Amino acid sequence: MMASGMRSPLGRALGLGSAKEGVGHWWLQRITAAALVPLSVWFVIAIIRLVGADIETVRDWVSTPMPAILLVLLLIATFWHASLGLQVVVEDYVHTPLAKLGLVIVVRLGCFAFAVAGIFAVLSMALGMTS
Repeated sequence: MMASGMRSPLGRALGLGSAKEGVGHWWLQRITAAALVPLSVWFVIAIIRLVGADIETVRDWVSTPMPAILLVLLLIATFWHASLGLQVVVEDYVHTPLAKLGLVIVVRLGCFAFAVAGIFAVLSMALGMTS
Protein backbone atom coordinates (compact mmCIF):
# COMPACT_ATOMS: atom_id res chain seq x y z
CA MET A 1 0.00 0.00 0.00
CA MET A 2 1.32 3.41 -0.95
CA ALA A 3 1.84 5.95 1.84
CA SER A 4 -0.53 8.91 1.61
CA GLY A 5 2.41 11.31 1.35
CA MET A 6 3.46 9.63 -1.90
CA ARG A 7 0.07 10.03 -3.57
CA SER A 8 -1.04 12.90 -5.77
CA PRO A 9 -3.74 15.25 -4.45
CA LEU A 10 -6.25 13.55 -6.76
CA GLY A 11 -5.16 10.13 -5.53
CA ARG A 12 -5.65 11.24 -1.92
CA ALA A 13 -9.09 12.67 -2.73
CA LEU A 14 -10.15 9.49 -4.48
CA GLY A 15 -8.91 7.38 -1.57
CA LEU A 16 -11.96 8.46 0.45
CA GLY A 17 -10.40 7.63 3.79
CA SER A 18 -10.90 4.39 5.66
CA ALA A 19 -14.62 3.97 4.98
CA LYS A 20 -14.26 4.23 1.17
CA GLU A 21 -17.85 5.38 0.79
CA GLY A 22 -17.79 9.18 0.98
CA VAL A 23 -18.09 9.86 -2.74
CA GLY A 24 -20.99 7.46 -3.18
CA HIS A 25 -22.90 9.12 -0.35
CA TRP A 26 -22.12 12.56 -1.79
CA TRP A 27 -23.34 11.54 -5.25
CA LEU A 28 -26.55 10.04 -3.86
CA GLN A 29 -27.27 13.31 -2.07
CA ARG A 30 -26.76 15.24 -5.31
CA ILE A 31 -28.85 12.83 -7.38
CA THR A 32 -31.76 12.87 -4.93
CA ALA A 33 -31.52 16.67 -4.72
CA ALA A 34 -31.58 16.94 -8.51
CA ALA A 35 -34.60 14.63 -8.66
CA LEU A 36 -36.38 16.68 -6.02
CA VAL A 37 -36.18 19.91 -8.03
CA PRO A 38 -38.56 18.98 -10.88
CA LEU A 39 -40.67 16.74 -8.64
CA SER A 40 -41.15 19.54 -6.11
CA VAL A 41 -41.98 22.10 -8.80
CA TRP A 42 -44.53 19.70 -10.29
CA PHE A 43 -46.00 19.00 -6.83
CA VAL A 44 -46.37 22.70 -5.94
CA ILE A 45 -48.04 23.46 -9.28
CA ALA A 46 -50.35 20.45 -8.89
CA ILE A 47 -51.35 21.44 -5.36
CA ILE A 48 -52.02 25.03 -6.42
CA ARG A 49 -54.28 23.71 -9.18
CA LEU A 50 -56.13 21.56 -6.63
CA VAL A 51 -56.76 24.39 -4.15
CA GLY A 52 -60.47 24.44 -3.34
CA ALA A 53 -61.08 20.98 -4.81
CA ASP A 54 -63.14 18.48 -2.87
CA ILE A 55 -61.75 15.14 -1.71
CA GLU A 56 -63.30 13.25 -4.62
CA THR A 57 -61.49 15.48 -7.12
CA VAL A 58 -58.20 14.88 -5.30
CA ARG A 59 -58.82 11.12 -5.23
CA ASP A 60 -59.64 11.15 -8.93
CA TRP A 61 -56.43 13.07 -9.60
CA VAL A 62 -54.29 10.67 -7.54
CA SER A 63 -55.96 7.67 -9.18
CA THR A 64 -54.57 8.61 -12.60
CA PRO A 65 -51.24 6.95 -13.38
CA MET A 66 -48.93 9.94 -13.85
CA PRO A 67 -49.74 11.78 -10.60
CA ALA A 68 -49.60 8.53 -8.62
CA ILE A 69 -46.21 7.61 -10.09
CA LEU A 70 -44.80 11.10 -9.58
CA LEU A 71 -46.07 11.20 -5.99
CA VAL A 72 -44.39 7.87 -5.23
CA LEU A 73 -41.16 9.12 -6.82
CA LEU A 74 -41.40 12.34 -4.80
CA LEU A 75 -41.81 10.35 -1.58
CA ILE A 76 -38.89 8.07 -2.37
CA ALA A 77 -36.58 10.94 -3.31
CA THR A 78 -37.65 13.06 -0.33
CA PHE A 79 -37.11 10.44 2.33
CA TRP A 80 -33.95 9.03 0.76
CA HIS A 81 -32.50 12.55 0.59
CA ALA A 82 -33.60 13.24 4.18
CA SER A 83 -32.01 10.00 5.36
CA LEU A 84 -28.70 10.84 3.68
CA GLY A 85 -28.67 14.38 5.04
CA LEU A 86 -29.63 13.41 8.58
CA GLN A 87 -26.98 10.68 8.55
CA VAL A 88 -24.34 13.33 7.79
CA VAL A 89 -25.62 15.49 10.65
CA VAL A 90 -25.47 12.55 13.06
CA GLU A 91 -22.00 11.54 11.89
CA ASP A 92 -20.71 15.11 12.20
CA TYR A 93 -22.19 16.00 15.59
CA VAL A 94 -22.57 12.77 17.57
CA HIS A 95 -19.20 11.62 18.83
CA THR A 96 -20.02 8.48 20.81
CA PRO A 97 -19.76 5.51 18.43
CA LEU A 98 -22.67 3.56 19.92
CA ALA A 99 -24.95 6.62 20.00
CA LYS A 100 -23.93 7.47 16.44
CA LEU A 101 -24.77 3.96 15.24
CA GLY A 102 -28.08 3.95 17.10
CA LEU A 103 -29.13 7.34 15.75
CA VAL A 104 -28.19 6.46 12.17
CA ILE A 105 -30.30 3.30 12.47
CA VAL A 106 -33.23 5.27 13.93
CA VAL A 107 -32.96 7.89 11.17
CA ARG A 108 -32.84 5.25 8.43
CA LEU A 109 -35.76 3.27 9.86
CA GLY A 110 -37.78 6.43 10.47
CA CYS A 111 -37.28 7.71 6.94
CA PHE A 112 -38.10 4.27 5.56
CA ALA A 113 -41.28 4.07 7.66
CA PHE A 114 -42.47 7.52 6.56
CA ALA A 115 -41.74 6.69 2.91
CA VAL A 116 -43.65 3.40 3.15
CA ALA A 117 -46.58 5.11 4.88
CA GLY A 118 -46.70 7.80 2.20
CA ILE A 119 -46.47 5.31 -0.63
CA PHE A 120 -49.21 3.21 0.99
CA ALA A 121 -51.43 6.31 1.21
CA VAL A 122 -50.84 7.16 -2.46
CA LEU A 123 -51.47 3.59 -3.59
CA SER A 124 -54.58 3.35 -1.42
CA MET A 125 -56.00 6.44 -3.08
CA ALA A 126 -54.81 5.42 -6.54
CA LEU A 127 -56.33 1.96 -6.27
CA GLY A 128 -59.56 3.20 -4.66
CA MET A 129 -58.97 1.46 -1.35
CA THR A 130 -60.04 4.50 0.72
CA SER A 131 -63.57 5.42 1.59
